[in-house]
Amino acid sequence: MTLSDQASGHERVSAERGRCAGAGQCVLAAPAVFDQDDEEGLVLVLVERPPESQSDAVREAVWSCPSGALTLR
Repeated sequence: MTLSDQASGHERVSAERGRCAGAGQCVLAAPAVFDQDDEEGLVLVLVERPPESQSDAVREAVWSCPSGALTLR
């Protein structure tokens, strides 16, 4: 299944903080869904089940994560 098949508004996004490199690509792609903590700069998921209107941004964030820390299910 491709990322475009997965993003229909009912999916859940998660982040593996131990794998995060703190690059911030997710925040740039989808600032309404992701942020970074102040201490280590690691990913924070603000909205686990983003609305369909955020589908493209979330797919971009997952695709652009250099450490592969994001998952869309």
